[in-house]
Formats: sequence, structure tokens, C-alpha cells
Amino acid sequence: MFFNLSKILWFFAEPLNFSILLIGLTFFLLLLARRRFALVTAAGAFLILGLGAWTSVGALMMHPLEDRFQRPASLPEKIDGIIVLGGGLEGGVNLVRGGYEMNSSGDRFVEAAVLAARHPQVKVVVTGGSGNLLLKGEGDGVTAPRLLTALGVSPDRLIMESQSRNTYENAVFTKEMVKPKPGETWVLITSAFHMPRSVGIFRTVGFDVVPWPSDYRTSGDEGIGVTHDNPQDSLQNVSIALREWIGLVAYRLTGRTGELLPSP
Repeated sequence: MFFNLSKILWFFAEPLNFSILLIGLTFFLLLLARRRFALVTAAGAFLILGLGAWTSVGALMMHPLEDRFQRPASLPEKIDGIIVLGGGLEGGVNLVRGGYEMNSSGDRFVEAAVLAARHPQVKVVVTGGSGNLLLKGEGDGVTAPRLLTALGVSPDRLIMESQSRNTYENAVFTKEMVKPKPGETWVLITSAFHMPRSVGIFRTVGFDVVPWPSDYRTSGDEGIGVTHDNPQDSLQNVSIALREWIGLVAYRLTGRTGELLPSP
């Protein structure tokens, strides 16, 4: 229920989709000769798209998320496992073509391969099924072995979890699978903007992890003003950050995290 509802609500709340709906509503209001209301909806759509594409608002929304957890200067000599959250592979493409195409969050798997090379005896867990409500795609837990073995990680080190659909299920299913013991050190890899919610969820289910953020979308130096990024990436940053902030609130209200913005 939570999964389906979250996907439906986000479809309407996503800035680009919401702007398109406002534009459609504008034409409908014009047909009804409600020009004043049509002007308001048209202005709303332009404001969302203009601020998102041409200003640094997306980067500013990202900063508190990406800066919340810093990557450790080093890891202990002995770690017990590496956990990679799915979301970095093109499930729809890989389902048809059988490859391992990465999307903009693919750095998660690059970091996993780097850490796996530094700690050659450690198991690597990839958790993630298909998180789409309607679109068909191959879960990252299915695709990842092809990618990681190509990057030099031995297949016998890989543990795949391919049933989870969201971050909460990532944490629950992974804990059930690996059964972490007190005192063990497990490293969690996900996008920097996604790390606060991920750490909060893992803590809630009783699985302590060492955050290893990757896939940064901002430099951290952006100020208020016109964006220095391309409009597509700027608008995408707004969408990603808004989704993450909504997710933090929703997960806190439903008891899936213990804090609104988990602290280091």
C-alpha cells in the first residue's frame, strides 16, 4: 500500500509532471473563459520550470542532503561487508539488451568495485529489485553481477537481493539476508543525497552501517542566483531533492525513520 501510494503521489508532485498538468489546466480554463485563473496556472507552470531550470534552487535544496554525511577519510582494515543500494542501473534497457547500462546514479557501483578491490576478502551485497509501478525493468540485484564481475569482483563474493522495491525494503531484506552481528562493520554505499534517509532507515531496523556517499550532484559551493549547470540537470536536481525531502517527511511520519533528518 505504502509503495503504490508513494509512486502515485510522486507522479503528480514531480515538478515537470506538475507543470504539464498546470499547462493542461490552463488550456481547460481558457476554454471556459476563465482567463484570470488560466493566467495563475500558466504563471505557476512557468515559475516552476523557470526557477528549476535557470536558477540554483535545485543545488541549494541538495546541499543539506549531500553534506549531511561525509565520506570517512579511511575505513578500518577489517570490514565485514559492503552494501550497495540499487537505483544505479537502467533496468528497462538491461531487461531487453542483457547488458549493464548505468544511469546517472551508476557511481554507486563504481565505488562498490573500488572498495571491493581495496578489501578483496569482503562480501558485496547489492539490494534492489524493480522500483517501477508500471514500467517493466530488470532489478539491479539481477543486473549487478554482470557489471561487478566485469569490473573484477569475483562472483563468489556477491550476494544479491532482488525483491525490494524501496529503501525501507532494502534495509529490511538485507538485514534478514546477511544477519549482521554486534560489532561488525558494514559499509553502505548510495548517492550522497539519498544517504540521510538510508542511514535513518537502517538504524530503525537495527542495522548499523558506515556511510560511504557517492554520486554527488553538486559542488557544494553553489550560491543563490543563476545556475551554472545546464537547465536539464538543474531541473533534475530540483526533482531529486524534492523527492528526497518528501521521502524524509513521509518516512518519519510512518515510523520508518527515527529522525526527520538523521544526523551523523
